[in-house]
Amino acid sequence: MSLRQAPIGVFDSGIGGLSVLQALQAALPLEHFVYLDDSLHAPYGERGDAFVVQRSRAITTYLRQTHGIKALVIACNTATMAAVARLRAEHPDLPIVGVEPGLKPAAAASQTHRVGVIGTRGTVTSAKFEALHRSLHDQATFAVQPCDGLADAISRSVASGDDSKTIALCAHYISAMGRFGINPGEIDTLVLGCTHYVFAQDHLAKLVGPQVQILSTGEPVARRTQHLLEQAATLNTTGPGRVELVTTGDPATLQAAARRWLGFATGDAVQWVERGQCAPPDHLSPAP
Repeated sequence: MSLRQAPIGVFDSGIGGLSVLQALQAALPLEHFVYLDDSLHAPYGERGDAFVVQRSRAITTYLRQTHGIKALVIACNTATMAAVARLRAEHPDLPIVGVEPGLKPAAAASQTHRVGVIGTRGTVTSAKFEALHRSLHDQATFAVQPCDGLADAISRSVASGDDSKTIALCAHYISAMGRFGINPGEIDTLVLGCTHYVFAQDHLAKLVGPQVQILSTGEPVARRTQHLLEQAATLNTTGPGRVELVTTGDPATLQAAARRWLGFATGDAVQWVERGQCAPPDHLSPAP
């Protein structure tokens, strides 16, 4: 297989990264993607940095050795904040694209100069996020809200079909942030700082109102991935595009999420990765 036909690896701690995969498929319809859902170890957003780095390194090694990926997309804000620099240093030959909350475009787009940011605790308390936040202090005021449990509630709603907990948590966290709207002093732009939250966007839009902009990261990530592949001359120009789904957790949950949000057929298979196949390298301490 030529490098052009090699797959692009995409991973997240759960199903939230499917929102990034959705954007990647739209931008790069001829590409082959391998999506790894590390739900056995989710949620990353409530783990420490050392654990997230460990899992990110293990997954990258697995995707390279088992699937021969030509590029990697870290479809998780927490993993990007914690691990992207380490992964780029350890894999200098591999194009790696991360995601981060869209504070910069939000600051530029806001007319009231008040921006709301929702994310996992791991993301919004990270050093990288804090540095980004500080760098924009003269451009906008940010209301930053950690949303404990929201990513997990979105994931669980796939299996149960019940969005009530997701709706309740969205209402709780949005109400804690202040007034939304387009009048002076109101938050007129909301940044989704977790890839899971895209799948609650309809609920969030009802809470903040139709005049408030909601920004996610899928499309910018897809554009950046396309640019890096063009630079490396590894864009697949023949197709057909396809997706392979891999999980360390429950295959039925990932399959149901792919059906619900990506339109996958009922019979599409999901590969389950045994824990030993995607374990940390021997020189790292075992996952807690």
